[in-house]
Amino acid sequence: MGTQTEIARQIKRQDGNYLLALKGNQLNLYKQVEAWFIEARAKSWEGIDYSYHETVEAGHHRVETRQVWVVSVKQLPRLHRQSQWEGLTTVVMVRSQRQLWNKTTTEIQFYLSSQGSRCRAT
Repeated sequence: MGTQTEIARQIKRQDGNYLLALKGNQLNLYKQVEAWFIEARAKSWEGIDYSYHETVEAGHHRVETRQVWVVSVKQLPRLHRQSQWEGLTTVVMVRSQRQLWNKTTTEIQFYLSSQGSRCRAT
């Protein structure tokens, strides 16, 4: 199987859009995106145009909250090897928090996308 950048290129060349998880194998890019989101949140998103959506689901003794922030790459400094991601327009952060009985877990994931910067409710 090809690399994620090759997959993104193929999808765009077939007139599609992608939403690809940013993982540790893209370490420099991952750290850069992570640091940017940490700073943006610390500054309460001041001066940043972004889209936000939140869902809360409850059932089976658990509550799961998902928060999604979508930001145009134009809001960020030039990303590591950005030109290799054909059609890249947005970066996405998803924060999932699960509460089960007396235990709470939080997971943060980052994504690269070729779609616009507005969240869509599902």
